[in-house]
Amino acid sequence: MNKRTSMLLTVTAVAVMGATLFGSTFTQTQMTGQSLDVSKMDVDVLEQIHQMGGLQLVMPQAFAETDCDVLENSGRDVKEFNLTGVSVELPIIGGKTYNAMTFSGQVPGPTLRVTQGDVVKMTLTIPADEAVGHGNDMHASQTSSASFESVNPGETSQYCYIAEAAGVFKYHCSGVKLVGMDQHVLSGMYGIAIVDPANGYKKLMVEKTSGSGELDRKFYDADALEFQLQFNQLYLTPEGNYDAAAMFQHHNTATVVNGIQFGYVPNMLHNILIKGDENRNIFVAQPWNGIELEHMQSQLLYVENDQHVRIFVENQGNEPAFFHIVGEILDRITQGNRVQSAATETWSLGGSQNMIVDLVFDEPGTYAFVNHDYAAIYTGGIGVFVAGDPFGLNPRLVDAGIIESPVPSYAYVLGNPSSAVPPMGANSIAHPAVNIHGLYTDEVASEKKAAGMIPLWEVIPTLPPVP
Repeated sequence: MNKRTSMLLTVTAVAVMGATLFGSTFTQTQMTGQSLDVSKMDVDVLEQIHQMGGLQLVMPQAFAETDCDVLENSGRDVKEFNLTGVSVELPIIGGKTYNAMTFSGQVPGPTLRVTQGDVVKMTLTIPADEAVGHGNDMHASQTSSASFESVNPGETSQYCYIAEAAGVFKYHCSGVKLVGMDQHVLSGMYGIAIVDPANGYKKLMVEKTSGSGELDRKFYDADALEFQLQFNQLYLTPEGNYDAAAMFQHHNTATVVNGIQFGYVPNMLHNILIKGDENRNIFVAQPWNGIELEHMQSQLLYVENDQHVRIFVENQGNEPAFFHIVGEILDRITQGNRVQSAATETWSLGGSQNMIVDLVFDEPGTYAFVNHDYAAIYTGGIGVFVAGDPFGLNPRLVDAGIIESPVPSYAYVLGNPSSAVPPMGANSIAHPAVNIHGLYTDEVASEKKAAGMIPLWEVIPTLPPVP
């Protein structure tokens, strides 16, 4: 057998193994004479793959130094990232709950933000009363997969790495021996790490045309008002348990953004301000209206006109995310600290893929952001940005004594939702105010209140009536 024939057989064998393990269908154009269909695979094989969760990989030690003692004394800035793996019940629309798995009592987990070149010291603790172990695979790291091994109840694990690459990176529950990794991740154990470029972000250039058709380039400072949006799906039984069979068929029961269906749409306060009636909805879907929902009540995203806005977007789920903002152009798309596009309508993200969107909202108005898959839109993958004062509320808010003078965005009155506001970085514009909003346990919501974030469910009843 010659060397070339041997190599071809090896490649074919690897392809067959990949199809068997991951359930892919390889067409004739991809691999001659071999076609595997997940729907026809033996049930026992599928169950074994599911139970494996993370696959045992044979791979050499990664090149990066991972010893915490060495890295902590390397002269680099060290950022500690402490997480707790805990299972809790959390609400979904319709007044129901589901059995969630979380990092530190929230979905998504806390956002880590560092600068390129920093050392990250990641510590994961699993309480003794937790039913199963959990792990944490941080995609911003370049370490051996053994670092991500699952941690048993009652134990703590730690590893360190250098955040060498700038960008947005997923982290999620994982472990070589972890049973049912898919259940843990799709039940809520995911989050992002933002690694800011060592030299900061770049200015934003936006091209405009004059009446004669000549191009005019406007430059915006690198500092921006920032948001984070993480797309995912839920696969649930009617009882609120994870449904692996539905996942294998890609039959999701909900599309979520930052863990919530329709979490960034109007609520009863907006109905009052705009319609004068809390029961007259101003949007087609408002499932989180009631003030009694406290931090789960839906909230809008507020920006100023002619302001540089930066959005960190991560697709955490199984299904593609086709990110689009209705009525706006995405002025710049960056992935891995490299510009991929300018002035585009929609940008597609596969599973575990991210981007940074930079844009400017030119005119006052409401702008819906969506996963431009209609099934995703109708199952929760939609929210609303409000730019400027499109409803003409400034005079009424001044007359009511709520504000002293007109404001450039409603964020000065209500704040932006904490679930969509990332930690501050070197090129961040501070939000005028932040309200408590997100898929949090009551304990996490209380911590955010203690940190000075606005509990709108307490503040709204104290506001004077708006004429």
